[in-house]
Amino acid sequence: MISFSSFDAGDVTLNVATSGDPSATPVICLHGFPEYWAAWREVMLDLARDHFVIAPDQRGYNTSSKPVELAAYKGRALAADIAALADHYSPGRPVALAGHDWGASVAYAVAFLYPEKLSHLIIANGVHPVCFQRAIFDDPAQRAASQYINRLRDPATDARLLEDGCRRAFRMIEGFSPAPWLTGATRDGYRAAWSQPGAMTAMLNWYRASPVVVPPPSAPAPASALLHADMSAFRVFCPHLLIWGDADQALRQSSHADLGQFAPDLRIEHVDGATHWILHEKPAQVALAIRRFLG
Repeated sequence: MISFSSFDAGDVTLNVATSGDPSATPVICLHGFPEYWAAWREVMLDLARDHFVIAPDQRGYNTSSKPVELAAYKGRALAADIAALADHYSPGRPVALAGHDWGASVAYAVAFLYPEKLSHLIIANGVHPVCFQRAIFDDPAQRAASQYINRLRDPATDARLLEDGCRRAFRMIEGFSPAPWLTGATRDGYRAAWSQPGAMTAMLNWYRASPVVVPPPSAPAPASALLHADMSAFRVFCPHLLIWGDADQALRQSSHADLGQFAPDLRIEHVDGATHWILHEKPAQVALAIRRFLG
């Protein structure tokens, strides 16, 4: 069973889905783009048998608040939402934090900025920001696969993705990796989330506020604030699990090649045949990997 509530994170209010016994070990699950809390639905129902699972709509998504300022979608603001959520659901006790796609980026930001709040970090087909920037610069295949980021930053993209019943948005999902799961009620749920007033612009503002640089194919790598920062600020101190669907077409293997440099307690579990949409394709396998990792 899944319950819903509103959480006041300070400058935004988040729609939050929960499942399981609130006295059980808490696990917060963060969705990516262009998803919403329901990306984790099947995983959370499985995990809820012995954990308390919390899956928010992050700011800008579905029915959560949608600030208009671009600065409201920078990493520090996104991480602060989840730190506040952790304090609310697990006061005085660290939580396990899981993230997929953009949710992974927020989960990493929480690990960097609020390490004391995390007992474990779990990432499913998502990237550490420094590793991803290096891959975009150094791996031609990853740079080519990431060109969509520049298209999503185009101000005209908001309206295009909403046209014709969100036809292009669905095509974008299927372009990242095949999505035979995107039918019926699942498809209707995505369309409803994207069609919330202001949602598409807010979702795309995550890309516009990101410091990740994606140069054109074959162009020289420009300066990068990420790569010139103090690398010690990007360390993960808690035990870290990376669950990786090896058939991901949006994120190449190079995007996590250097991850061990930042996460000394790292475990990687590969899932053969799973794509970028691993949460929808292999929920039981993802839940099992998380359960084993948390012990």
